[in-house]
Amino acid sequence: MKLYMARGTYDFLKKIEEKHPDENMVTMQNTDTALLIHETSGASIFKEPRSYEVIDSSGTFSGAGFAVLNNVPVTDEGRPLFEHRLKNRAGLIENEPGFMAIRVLRPLESNTYVTLTLWQDEKSFKNWQNSKAYEKAHEKRGTESGIDKTPNIFSSPPYVTQYYLPEEE
Repeated sequence: MKLYMARGTYDFLKKIEEKHPDENMVTMQNTDTALLIHETSGASIFKEPRSYEVIDSSGTFSGAGFAVLNNVPVTDEGRPLFEHRLKNRAGLIENEPGFMAIRVLRPLESNTYVTLTLWQDEKSFKNWQNSKAYEKAHEKRGTESGIDKTPNIFSSPPYVTQYYLPEEE
């Protein structure tokens, strides 16, 4: 399975989504930009998308209202260890109230992995961040056994982007 992303204005991207009703797509926005994601086993409908292979997934896009993208630039030598950690994640997030979907994405043309989580709303995401399950999933962060302390894994600091999925009228 592949996932493609394209940026643009919300209205422009929404028209693309509406033009392809049989495709698994979702358009989202924040104060700076809009993002359209397209998940498919076929070809991308975009001319020059950011392209990813889905290496882990759970849930569906429907019903989501808030998206969080954890973007993690990884070195070539760090990819095997990083992917091992991602593929062997605890899987606790799936049981959280308001959780809709997760996609763990391997970049096809860059060095930045993305973990995309979709939530019913921002409050559900915040509740996850303050939960025991979140603590358990991130318990090694900042310790000697944490991947964030492993040398030569990350090419630059990770960053988070967040989007809202406007309710349909």
